[in-house]
Amino acid sequence: VVISTKCGNKFVDGKYLRCGSKESILKQCDESLKNLKTDYIDIYLVHWPDPDVELEETIDAVSTLKKEGKILHAGVSNFSKEQIEEARKYCKIEAFQPQYSLADRKDEKLIRWAHEQGLGIMTYGTLGGGILTGNYRKLRTFEQTDSRNRFYPYFKEPLFSKVMLLLRTMDQISEERNVPLSQIALNWTLQRPFISSCIIGAQSRDKIEENCKVFEWKLSDDEMQLLEQALKKTII
Repeated sequence: VVISTKCGNKFVDGKYLRCGSKESILKQCDESLKNLKTDYIDIYLVHWPDPDVELEETIDAVSTLKKEGKILHAGVSNFSKEQIEEARKYCKIEAFQPQYSLADRKDEKLIRWAHEQGLGIMTYGTLGGGILTGNYRKLRTFEQTDSRNRFYPYFKEPLFSKVMLLLRTMDQISEERNVPLSQIALNWTLQRPFISSCIIGAQSRDKIEENCKVFEWKLSDDEMQLLEQALKKTII
């Protein structure tokens, strides 16, 4: 088991508040160690850079945790190329966690660069907030603080209709393979040569087991090409 968690953010009243001070990072790590009931964290990531705190202070805190043995490896999430380069001046950065999926490829150039630098790439939002599971076929209204309303743009037009076109191709593969759409979305991401791993969220044991079955098969070259053509048509 490889344990990974993040620091540098707090979720308060439906909003993320960035807190990248050294004091905050050190405190959050101790809280995570207690919550996870472990002596150390394998991979510790800074969730977002805090614009109100010098990056050197934030990363120095991570470096301190590494020296103390509370974390083994350091990483960053939602950082730009310039921020990653600066962070590497203060601590060895080994992992990068960007948002990436069939529905969101805007950071692919950055991801490829990070991979070339030797960073492990751990994607989040791999199921597009759930829209790539095929469970959402009609526009719906979500609570203001719901991630599908607050963070993921695919649940509103014009992206919603574009994803629906992509789902048609995924439906075709799903029928031929007899696999759920979620496994197609996960497999597409995992089969990208610059991706190391991806994050999935699940609210039940059945969903976890279903998603983990992605390792039992792979998309063929023809299927990967079919998805690529669908992406070009929808301009996602």
